Amino acid sequence: MRNMLNNKVVYQIYPKSFMDSNGDGIGDVQGIISKLDYLKNLGVDVIWLTPIFVSPQRDNGYDIENYYEIDPIFGTMEDVEELFLEAKSRDLDIMFDMVLNHTSTKHEWFQKALKGDKTYQDYYFFKEKPTNWESKFGGNAWEYVEDMKLYYLHLFDVTQADLNWENDAVFEEVCKIVNFWLDKGVKGLRFDVINLISKPEVFEDDFEGDGRRFYSDGKRVHEYLHKLNQETFGKHNDVITVGELSSTNIENGVRYADPKNQELSTIFNFHHLKVDYKNGDKWALKPFDFIELKQILSSWQYAMQENDALMALFLNNHDQPRSISRFGNDTQYWKQSGKMLAIAMQLMRGMPYIYQGEEIGLPNSYFESLETYRDIETINMIRILRERGLTESEVTAIIHERSRDNGRTPIPWNHSYQHGFTTGKPWLALSEYPELQTVEDNLSDSDSIYYTYHALIHLRKELPVIQSGNIEFLELDHPELLIYKRTLDQESVIVYCNFSNKEIDYTDIDQCGEILLTNYNVNSLSGKNTFKPYEALVLKI
Repeated sequence: MRNMLNNKVVYQIYPKSFMDSNGDGIGDVQGIISKLDYLKNLGVDVIWLTPIFVSPQRDNGYDIENYYEIDPIFGTMEDVEELFLEAKSRDLDIMFDMVLNHTSTKHEWFQKALKGDKTYQDYYFFKEKPTNWESKFGGNAWEYVEDMKLYYLHLFDVTQADLNWENDAVFEEVCKIVNFWLDKGVKGLRFDVINLISKPEVFEDDFEGDGRRFYSDGKRVHEYLHKLNQETFGKHNDVITVGELSSTNIENGVRYADPKNQELSTIFNFHHLKVDYKNGDKWALKPFDFIELKQILSSWQYAMQENDALMALFLNNHDQPRSISRFGNDTQYWKQSGKMLAIAMQLMRGMPYIYQGEEIGLPNSYFESLETYRDIETINMIRILRERGLTESEVTAIIHERSRDNGRTPIPWNHSYQHGFTTGKPWLALSEYPELQTVEDNLSDSDSIYYTYHALIHLRKELPVIQSGNIEFLELDHPELLIYKRTLDQESVIVYCNFSNKEIDYTDIDQCGEILLTNYNVNSLSGKNTFKPYEALVLKI
């Protein structure tokens, strides 16, 4: 299992925005099937789909109404079964997204609870007195039900009611859901905010924060995940799991992924994606702190390495702004910074994830109007920021930088109508970035960002030092350069990345190294003692 994990590369698809096959403006399963050869040629091994289950789509599928049926907007069960077969014929595995911390309030369990069924009321958290916890989508985390004279807990949207894992019946239902999809042929499981499933025995107000310290990495969470492992995916030797961890710490992150604990294969942590949060507030802007970014990456890499645990390697996903707009330069150095960011992350120790569009350097949405946004979190925050008294230009600047819709704009496949994504009107507008580069543009340019990702995937598969080597970070205090070394036995690879738009002098470049990859077509190291803006260089030494 460990060897299998070391060289796997996962490609994340946000189905609504990937490829529409029927002209309704929403990406679907048949659209994914039509692009499997594209993904196979890129070189990835696993395709992760964000939720495609029946849902009111209040939170784009993370509010599940029925875990056993496919939402008609994406297709049918027959389409999914075809996807499994077509993927398997190309040696591609499918990873499903499991949202098990909460359900939609439209789920039959919650609807029965509302009608007074005590059995199903215990599937959730109904209380006479709420706490002062804040929802992660803004506002209070409790909603009052007039007919019941009770409040229910929703850590996310008001339509996403938290499940009570303390109830054995809930755990049994969760196991049934996971096993159902494993039996269908799913080979990967991504567990949404899985470290929030253990709530406290006593609910109390938080006068120091927003409540998360009471429910993040709760008392029984490791017990629950070990039991889930043993009852479901742990019975299979070829299933990859990854847990999304909200507001966790290194100690718990290691425990989730430590193979001795039999919980999860890998983890997502997000500390490195908060280095541009002013005072820790997502909705307050500041330039990203490069030194902090390096310190966080190195701390997590070292901790995971010491415990033979693996972490996910990523800068992008459906909840994040595009990294090329965030940490790179998507105007003057679009191609160079896109390649540099890929090289910086993909060669670390762990399992790389590529989010759709990342491989072509897709930038942020650049929507001119706030009315164009569709994300529920964004819509809530526009209202909240206005209520706080911010000017319209201040609200616009924040939303442009932080909205989750930055990562959700449809894929531009070519330069035909709607960039080939749909023949209809897309559910969310395509990026309004001027002169948007498409998949077709990338495939026809041998020097494109796409081919850098292609090369990185093949490097990982060819070189055991990338798969399994130890990692050592160098020059952690350098204000512009990220440098790390991977070592296995007598072989080493060293990675240099300039995160600035300036030329940087650096005289310690190993002149004896063999150039494995570069984003500036460097052919010789002779006399090289500078790095150009956003230059990346990979040497075998």
